[in-house]
Amino acid sequence: MNDPVNRTMLLVDIEKFSDRDDVEQAFLRRMLYDVVDRTMERAGIDETLRLRADQGDSVMEFIDPNVPVPQVLRSVISELPAQLKAVNRMASRGAQMRLRTVVASGFIALDERGIWVGGDLNHACRLLDADLLRAALRERPGDVALCVSQSVWTGIVRHHHLGIPAEEFHEVTLASKNGPLPAWLLGPVPASGQAAPSPGAAGPAPTPVPDASGERPGPAGGTEAGPSGGGSASTSTSAPAAGPAPAAAPAPAAPPPAGIHFTGGAPAFGGSLVMGNQHGVSGGRVDGDVVMGSVGGPPRPGRAADGHAPADATPDEGAPCPDDRQPPAAGEAGPR
Repeated sequence: MNDPVNRTMLLVDIEKFSDRDDVEQAFLRRMLYDVVDRTMERAGIDETLRLRADQGDSVMEFIDPNVPVPQVLRSVISELPAQLKAVNRMASRGAQMRLRTVVASGFIALDERGIWVGGDLNHACRLLDADLLRAALRERPGDVALCVSQSVWTGIVRHHHLGIPAEEFHEVTLASKNGPLPAWLLGPVPASGQAAPSPGAAGPAPTPVPDASGERPGPAGGTEAGPSGGGSASTSTSAPAAGPAPAAAPAPAAPPPAGIHFTGGAPAFGGSLVMGNQHGVSGGRVDGDVVMGSVGGPPRPGRAADGHAPADATPDEGAPCPDDRQPPAAGEAGPR
């Protein structure tokens, strides 16, 4: 086996190739070669800088390292779909084709039988055969689906070279028989796949689910009692147990009845106050509790609930009329 050499690898595969009959397969192989050759020529990549391996329904191009990788990527992103569209528009329905493509880089070697081998090549072939890449081509309207390896993304794509839309690539993890493979997909991720989360992005914390014993995981690996109360107390030391619920605040007191209330003290008022159950108070000093307004309780005989005599009531016997009252003599105090 020869010593390994570094190459840029372009892998192209025809979708549903085995569903065609022999005549259609032969035609599709010729068209595939023609599309790839014209794409490389338009990109300025001479045939002498390319090595080809035929895989039946796919073709692998190993491009000389002196050819810049951005030059290869630009041709696959823009020129390859244009050349494929030109072929499909002139072909019958059964002779049209759609392509899965992979651009990768790494070391390959030629064995004694003229077969290209190497771990990096195996990695690229698994990307080309991944179910997610197949789903991406199946679910999009275009005729080409492109995936690049992690090394091509890190060294080329993420630096936003001219003609390479880094923002349209999405990080994905492809399943293979040797485990998950990281890669970057151009265009939307298919509904059957899932893009990897962006670095530093964190989703919402999952809600603990009670197990069969009624307990749910605690924040540091312990357990908390479930809703049924049958679980054990929390064994986690990072979250203290919740204390008793605080007592409910007392309801606000009802507002006092209408009027102005004075309790205690010895307030003094000038003039006359005739309100509620106090009658004929003129000047002087009033000690004790003074209530301005109705104090409630049973009315005085011959009086209404508000303390006043009804309109049709007969005046109290012996009660002086206002016109019969004499003003107090000078120096005398009024009635107490």
